[in-house]
Amino acid sequence: MSFPLVNLFDVSFAITDFLVWLATVILRAIASVPLLGFIGYIADFLNWEPVFSFLTWAVAATLILLWAAILHLLIFIWVERKVAARLQDRRGPMLSQPLRRNWWKGTGFFQAIADALKLLQKENITPADADKRMFHLAPALLIASTLVILVALPFSETFVIANVPAGILLILAAFSLTPMAILLASWAQNNKYALLGGMRAAAMMMSYEIPMILATIGVIIMAGTLNPIEIVQAQQTSSVIDVLANIGIPNWFIIPQFLGFFIFLLAIIAETERVPFDLPEAEEELVHGWLIEYGGMRYGMVFGFKWLRTFVGAALVALLFLGGWDGPFLPQEFWFVLKIYLVFFVFIWISWSIPRLRIDQMMNLGWRKLIPLALFNILLAVLVALANSEGWI
Repeated sequence: MSFPLVNLFDVSFAITDFLVWLATVILRAIASVPLLGFIGYIADFLNWEPVFSFLTWAVAATLILLWAAILHLLIFIWVERKVAARLQDRRGPMLSQPLRRNWWKGTGFFQAIADALKLLQKENITPADADKRMFHLAPALLIASTLVILVALPFSETFVIANVPAGILLILAAFSLTPMAILLASWAQNNKYALLGGMRAAAMMMSYEIPMILATIGVIIMAGTLNPIEIVQAQQTSSVIDVLANIGIPNWFIIPQFLGFFIFLLAIIAETERVPFDLPEAEEELVHGWLIEYGGMRYGMVFGFKWLRTFVGAALVALLFLGGWDGPFLPQEFWFVLKIYLVFFVFIWISWSIPRLRIDQMMNLGWRKLIPLALFNILLAVLVALANSEGWI
């Protein structure tokens, strides 16, 4: 049985305690200067319990942001570029590193950082005829909805910001904000290509959110909870399908809910606008779709957080169907991250092997194929849960 390696709030408390102590020492020293004695009240304010608790939460959120939005975002970009290059029989990024003499530094890992620095040097241009408030608000809404997901997404039993009883509902609700943000962005640009791409994106995402939620219901029925941590714990026990544990097979929901896993996987690929569901921003047709008027680091932020949504989507697949952090001996964080990258590899494999769908094929798959299958999957989940409760399996 795996074990949690990091307790997020213990680490956050230790960091906050050190920072507050350091600030207190500095402020007390400044307060000893004549006429600056009022500075000491700031030190007292920092040590006030409600303020200290708020700072601890802020440090915990910062650590999650650095963990997911910085470290894994860079790794995700690099992994996709290298794997896609191998699938296309080319080498991919190689030489973006400070030193080039050693072969292990020639992997191209720093290419994403070089791209970010390049975008920082570019001017952020707002179209003259655009709705400027909405033009600036839409990317912020897209970024905020992604960060909200990270609040309720656990990486282990103790590596989570908020253990929300209905965390799955919060995560799905945050996903549902994306179509509104994209519609705002496309309308605000006052550009026909952007509007067409935004309408495609909203139609596609709303179409695939329905089967995604329906596929999640099957997992909720079998786990009996909306809490992400308890869903993982349900896959660590033999209470769902006892016969699996008797023959040594992991009790992960991918086995009794394979149909739901397949539906959820396709839906999450569509939600993250990956090929073959990238029609809303098809470069060959829409000149980059709803992102056409965004440039500079504003485009870089939106593009980067789309990658982060892919990370979150892969984490949801691992959490709901692959046992989360369930695994032997090694820390829970290791197993969960390993499963995230395995799911991400499947995303890359699909994206670089299947051609883009037409808009009618995409809508037909969502409404006429996935939704009926998702409803049938709910019926199967009810029957399996009933059979297990009655001791038939």
